Amino acid sequence: MMTSPLLCVRDLTKRYGARIGCEAVSFDVYPGEVLAVVGESGSGKTTLLNCISARLDATAGSVTYTFRDGTARDLADLSEAERRFLMRTDWGFVHQQASDGLRMRVSAGANVGERLMAVGERHYGNIRNTALDWLSRVEIQADRIDDRPVAFSGGMRQRLQIARNLVTRPRLVFMDEPTGGLDVSVQARLLDLIRTLVSEMGLSVVIVTHDLAVARLLSQRMIVMKEGHVIEAGLTDRILDDPHHAYTQLLVASIPEV
Repeated sequence: MMTSPLLCVRDLTKRYGARIGCEAVSFDVYPGEVLAVVGESGSGKTTLLNCISARLDATAGSVTYTFRDGTARDLADLSEAERRFLMRTDWGFVHQQASDGLRMRVSAGANVGERLMAVGERHYGNIRNTALDWLSRVEIQADRIDDRPVAFSGGMRQRLQIARNLVTRPRLVFMDEPTGGLDVSVQARLLDLIRTLVSEMGLSVVIVTHDLAVARLLSQRMIVMKEGHVIEAGLTDRILDDPHHAYTQLLVASIPEV
């Protein structure tokens, strides 16, 4: 029996006056699947990500999420409180700039612990022990638990943001250029960590990236966007090895050794 989708996107459209952010985008995301959304700057991929993660209201179309109890609900029908709770528990969102996803003036441990408190954990010892465990999992030393993110390097901040998002064991994580702006060696270490955690936890992920090598490494399926429209979709390896659309061919050809 085929597994039901976790997230169903149908004819999603976002307009800013006469300008199109994205138009008539449809796809499904299945449990344990990583979907990459690729395209150049201005292609609409970040607008799409913000709409499907309920951070931005769509102009038209629908986004349906299947909850743990099996019920499927349109995000537009959720109350603001329900959306906030979903983002703190069942979903995660990893920003390109870690400072957008962290509280920079509280400790690393508190950043991780806040998500636990959102799901009802109140025992300080349990919260601290879980935070220590997650700092270890993202390769941050235990003696940094009381340090603030302002004292961390860019790569450490991004790993802390990942720990903050994954501590509640979400089912779906959105990632917006998670390796953008990092040195190549730091990127490689972070990508390896993301791939390991996604596999171990069976996460579903929607990742926006302009880097086709990142898409190749992390995703099973891919959609290619241009000017707000999906112009090609399919298995990642198929698209990168045998792109059909002329625009996709140019993207692949412009990046050596994809």
